[in-house]
Amino acid sequence: MLDTDPSLIAALRADLAAADYSVTRVLDLLGPVAANALAREQVIPAERVTRESTDPAAVLVRLFTLGDPVDQARVEAALPRLGAAGALRLGLVRAEGDALLALVDLRPYGDDEHTWWIASDLSELATRAPLPVDHVLGVGGASATLAAWTPRPRVRRALDLGTGCGVQALHLSTHAEEIVATDISERALNIVRFNAALNEQDWDIRQGSMLEPVAGERFSLIVSNPPFVITPRDHGLPTYEYRDGGQSGDAVVEHLVTHLGEHLEPGGIAQIIGNWEVVGDAAWGERVADWAARAGVDVLVLMREMQDPAQYAETWARDGGQQSGTGEFARMYAAWLDDFAARGVSGIAFGLITLHRPADERTPWIEIRDARGPVRPPLGPVLLAQVEARDWLARHTDQEVLDTAWTVAPDVTLVQVSRPGEPDLSYLELRQSEGLQQSDLLSGDFGTAAAAYIGVADGELTARQAIVAIAALLDRDQAVLLDDFTIRIRQWVADGILR
Repeated sequence: MLDTDPSLIAALRADLAAADYSVTRVLDLLGPVAANALAREQVIPAERVTRESTDPAAVLVRLFTLGDPVDQARVEAALPRLGAAGALRLGLVRAEGDALLALVDLRPYGDDEHTWWIASDLSELATRAPLPVDHVLGVGGASATLAAWTPRPRVRRALDLGTGCGVQALHLSTHAEEIVATDISERALNIVRFNAALNEQDWDIRQGSMLEPVAGERFSLIVSNPPFVITPRDHGLPTYEYRDGGQSGDAVVEHLVTHLGEHLEPGGIAQIIGNWEVVGDAAWGERVADWAARAGVDVLVLMREMQDPAQYAETWARDGGQQSGTGEFARMYAAWLDDFAARGVSGIAFGLITLHRPADERTPWIEIRDARGPVRPPLGPVLLAQVEARDWLARHTDQEVLDTAWTVAPDVTLVQVSRPGEPDLSYLELRQSEGLQQSDLLSGDFGTAAAAYIGVADGELTARQAIVAIAALLDRDQAVLLDDFTIRIRQWVADGILR
């Protein structure tokens, strides 16, 4: 267990800052070859770079990331204020002869404006062994995805549900006045208390399962990277606390989608990620659409990836450190296939689910989209803008939409396509270059009218004024064109093509 003695934590913080133990510094120190290899969980290039170095940052990488024994004198030089004795007292290391071995992973983390340090349990690349079931994960792919996609309005009170080592709480600290962080794992809570102290944060840290620790409470923003991995029950598989919620199938994500709205303040947003099952020949969005209909709030679902049962089994059998070709890997693989077959599961979707509680009484909106394909950060502001746009649309009539002066977003281009030798256009396409990089194909007579409208949508004319003029210019039925444009403009506003 990690200690949070204030004087020792302060010494460690000062040493890490003095060593410039930051993401940028570590990447520069390792170089692209070793850094990229480490991202692929290959340690040899990084070991070669750091083996003889006395640079404090290199010593810290070797100790806390690679998990190699490091001579005590080098650790003393890298952490002069804390010293080896302080590192031992904090529970960061243990002695092995004249060397020290890390008991935790401790590495820099940050965004464009902040540098933090995050402790977690050592990864399998450091321990060279499968993970224990109470492993506390560091900054994994799912947590990085959630952090990148989370809308970040300034809020008074935020909740990090299933905090793990506290990654999302650190991001929340940049725009929330008060943060509640919860987890069922006592080991995780010990680590998150340490990380809060190390990064000078004052969080309300609570133990409990799912929404139990915040019963009856509401928040302006909720983020959750829940234990969403679908794990076979009653097959004797290891149940890793960081990924397995102890329920059958996708029940963990279903529970959150259908209950998080109860914990949102009016105007509040919840952002989660997770898996849901596709059963038989059902459409991929059918199951999550049922959850959304029961949520009682606005719901936006963006499906980012689809796996078949075999792909899913391979991913999560390897995740705990099992190697392909071993008997244990084969047993786990078969257990997943049996579990999915028993429920008729044909696919497993992964995506982001955004919930929004309307500030006034109205019918909630639901949108479920296939968002596979390239995206361009930052994505949190894009999601926030889409939620706000859909909220506006839900509160305004079609006539009010037409009587608004819209402007084409600056990242939108109009692409015109024709076949060689043919005088008429085959189609036109609106393309966004930022965010979700969405597009809209326009063809026929409406395509010509739409291109004309996009050309004049600069915030001067209302949509109605522009469309009436276009109808006269093209000799089109004004009423029909207004009806056609109303539907399209609503979608363009929701997608951020018009603002």
